[in-house]
Amino acid sequence: MPIIRTTTTIQAPIQRVFDLARSIDAHVATTTKSGEKAVAGRKTGLIEYAESVTWEAKHLGRTQRLKVQITEFDRPNQFVDEMVTGAFRSLRHVHRFKPLTPDQTEMTDELVFKAPMGPLGTIAEKLFLTGYMQRFLEERNQELKQIAESQRWKEFVPETSAN
Repeated sequence: MPIIRTTTTIQAPIQRVFDLARSIDAHVATTTKSGEKAVAGRKTGLIEYAESVTWEAKHLGRTQRLKVQITEFDRPNQFVDEMVTGAFRSLRHVHRFKPLTPDQTEMTDELVFKAPMGPLGTIAEKLFLTGYMQRFLEERNQELKQIAESQRWKEFVPETSAN
């Protein structure tokens, strides 16, 4: 079962980074390559504990649907989303946030997943899927960092909750 960890240092307060990471609209804006869109559940705004969202996107040449639910929520330190239905056998994504200074946040993602199809899925994980997922997370996090460090964050998060 692959475990992917990424860490991104962002020049923004922890509350802003936390809220951007759970913003449906920011997710859409940071995943334009795969054309992600929310098609069911929470479709806009900030996702909360126990809410779900169904994402539709094109990955690896195929349109995929992935429904996730927020199963843990500790603002502004951590939230967890877990697959309810989708192409994976299982998927758990832990988002952690740590203030380094009042205006600098360390954002860590831990993605644990299992491909379907038994031994063939295990081979796919090793050959390409883990690398694909790693790049996807890193690219998305760089986009999120750019938004958080600019004035664009105001498009996605209410100013009163993100300072």
